[in-house]
Amino acid sequence: MEGFTSFFDSQSASRSGWSYESLKNFRQISPVVQNHLKQVYLTLCCALVASAVGAYLHILWNIGGFLTTVGCMGSMMWLLSTPPFEEHKRLSLLMAAAAFEGASIGPLIELAISFDPSILVSAVIGCAIAFGCFSAAAMLARRREYLYLAGLLSSGVSILFWLHFASSIFGGSLAFFKFELYFGLLVFVGYIVVDTQDIIEKAHYGDLDYVKHSLTLFVDFVAVFVRVLIIMLKNASEKEEKKRKRRH
Repeated sequence: MEGFTSFFDSQSASRSGWSYESLKNFRQISPVVQNHLKQVYLTLCCALVASAVGAYLHILWNIGGFLTTVGCMGSMMWLLSTPPFEEHKRLSLLMAAAAFEGASIGPLIELAISFDPSILVSAVIGCAIAFGCFSAAAMLARRREYLYLAGLLSSGVSILFWLHFASSIFGGSLAFFKFELYFGLLVFVGYIVVDTQDIIEKAHYGDLDYVKHSLTLFVDFVAVFVRVLIIMLKNASEKEEKKRKRRH
């Protein structure tokens, strides 16, 4: 947890020195890397649109489930094993993986729409703002400043895996579920920062594979979005339950 604390402390300490000029200071990022980042984020936006289409298809035809999850994982593995020069094929595989992922989380999105559509809108906007803010923080920070968090975040993912494994065998309580939910949100928010700086650093050394880098950020975005949506749904359902108890 010390790594996360130092990240937020450093951001609050440097906030007083920020100005409009400092927000435009991308001198540490070369023009080539800046163009690469534009390509990465444009591709990411296209992948998010494809994911929204996949979720919509689930709402229409109820296609989301185990098969779409397998399709998403298979498309990602196929993409990562395809040589970088096959650009159009890799882009198609990225969009297919995004669409399958959208269909896979379609049941959750459908539940949010049936409960209160404003929850879905708030989750999308909140996740987009958080993603943008943490990505900007990683770009404005000194190069490699937060890459040390990668080991800590990997340990966090390992903890989440074993917690999920234990809960599937022994059962889990509500407190256990809440910890897993909020801790997972913290981990993947951290990954937004680390992966952004990692992409910048790789680009500085000549790795301009924007498709793979877009996939990395897409996975981070979806992981954060799903947890934000579950938290908002849970809070809304608890409020509804309290209102019902008061009426009775």
